[in-house]
Amino acid sequence: MTGTAAPALGQAPAAGGDKSTRTAVSTMYRLTAGHRAAITVAAVLALVGSALGLAQPLVAKHVVDASGHGQVLWPLLALLGALFVTEAVTGAVGHFVLERMGEGVVRQLRHGLVGRLLRLEMREYDRHRTGDLISRVTADTTLLREVVSQALVDMVTGSLAAAGAIVLMAWLDPLLLLMVAVTVAAAAVIVASLLTGIRRASEHMQHAVGDIAAALERALGALPMVRVHRAEEREAAAIGGCVEAAYGAGVRTAKLASVMSPAVELAVQGSFLIVLVIGGLRVNAHAGSLGDLVAFLLYASYLVLPLSSIFHAVGLVQRGMGAYQRIEEALCLPVEPTGPQNASVRAPTSRPTRRAVPPEQPVLALRDVRFGYDPGRPVLRGVSFAVAHRQHVALVGRSGAGKSTVFALVASFYEPDEGSVLFGGRPATELGRAACRGRIAVVDQNTHVVHGTLRDNIAYAVPDATDAEIRSVVELAQLGEVVDRLPGGLNAVIGERGSTLSGGERQRVALARALLARPTLLLLDEPTSHLDAINESALTTVMKDVAQECALLVIAHRLSTVQHADHIVVLHDGRTAACGRHEELLDDPLYRELAESQMLRPGGLTGRGSRTDG
Repeated sequence: MTGTAAPALGQAPAAGGDKSTRTAVSTMYRLTAGHRAAITVAAVLALVGSALGLAQPLVAKHVVDASGHGQVLWPLLALLGALFVTEAVTGAVGHFVLERMGEGVVRQLRHGLVGRLLRLEMREYDRHRTGDLISRVTADTTLLREVVSQALVDMVTGSLAAAGAIVLMAWLDPLLLLMVAVTVAAAAVIVASLLTGIRRASEHMQHAVGDIAAALERALGALPMVRVHRAEEREAAAIGGCVEAAYGAGVRTAKLASVMSPAVELAVQGSFLIVLVIGGLRVNAHAGSLGDLVAFLLYASYLVLPLSSIFHAVGLVQRGMGAYQRIEEALCLPVEPTGPQNASVRAPTSRPTRRAVPPEQPVLALRDVRFGYDPGRPVLRGVSFAVAHRQHVALVGRSGAGKSTVFALVASFYEPDEGSVLFGGRPATELGRAACRGRIAVVDQNTHVVHGTLRDNIAYAVPDATDAEIRSVVELAQLGEVVDRLPGGLNAVIGERGSTLSGGERQRVALARALLARPTLLLLDEPTSHLDAINESALTTVMKDVAQECALLVIAHRLSTVQHADHIVVLHDGRTAACGRHEELLDDPLYRELAESQMLRPGGLTGRGSRTDG
């Protein structure tokens, strides 16, 4: 069952959701599921600290009154010091609990995002930029950490502490409290008017940060091309545009926040001055005691911290919602089905084994398969062919004929719009994607070699492979000389994207990796494209040996590769145009044209240099 579709990533989310502070706080609170015990402990500690802080002005009031009557002060001063120290220790413990809880929430989000992004439908990778998706796992979750670790508790404890201070202030002097309330209410109105703008600016800033990551990933992923075409300045300018967009959004957020902070400070300072002036006049008029005024002033100053934390937390929650919106979009992207349609089909084991296929059934069969990446733009318009046991089948055709798309369907990256793909006579939809992929291995033209050791790359599909198994496929893939040349042999680090290997060596690493998986069907996409004549001849021998173990389906542009195939399938305009052996197909006008033109030639790359059939 796939997930529901989400708004296009990289765009600002639709304003359909409720952006009220209440909704934002509720959303942030849901993120803390599984961490409520830590929140409770932190909240209790914060409340204890607030209670200790609220008690201090009352003790100070008694100190002032006692000094006026000549009473002993040191017990009260000792109590005041004890309250202060205990409040500080309580606050430190509570802060640690909150920070640990915030890290736990971020860890949980990142695990969920990584698991989701690795299992997205292949169409989603075609639609979205990799760097932007990565930014959601890194930058967006980091912003949320501060929200869930501090803002939520600050809002709760700040509100309770402020309520306690207000109650005590009302008990001491209701008239002064009314004047304080008027100035605070004015600041609250200003803050409320800024929240929507802060959230919108935060959303734009997070999207711009994602664009920076995506643009930089694009440039670094094609760095040789960038250098050869002297495009460093162009790429820097393009990425710089994203940086400027992030800067503009950040400045707008800072501008709104800079208005909010002085509004709160002016309200607090104004309240303090009103209390000081009017309270002093009332003391002179004997309408109140000096101790009451001192206590009220302390409560007024004490009110600064909870009020500031509340206003700051509300703004932070709104900024966090911008990041959460992007995370939620990623979590709503559709993923591949987790199992077969038929629940009775067993999931494949972790260690690959060659699947038994009934001898009367072909290893692979495509029946009138039709498919398009976009609606109304078909790539395959009726492809049918079969690959028998230990048969070497070549797939040929002009660029754009649909060869790579056939591979993508066989690898279950996509599902046909019409027709069916069968493995051993069973529909792929019945087996499930994991079971289908357990029967195949792929050697792509754009070989994937990751940073790590040579052993890691070869044993990627079988991490627990023995040295003997690895040595066997190394010899079969003609990698022995490479292993001997590299310092450390199989344990040599081969760099990012296999930068220390040649193109042909990377392709042989991919072939060894595929063979180690012991597939029933091996898919080879242009296996000789990066090889010289000597290595091509060696690979031809390897392919003959591999064909004794499993079936081969090969996308080929070289005539030498096609001539050795047991069966050739000619694709044209997304359809199966002809099938047969090389000698038989020479009578077919399309195949003869391919053989006589640059599409099938004795050596070298195709006339167009690469395939573009999607």
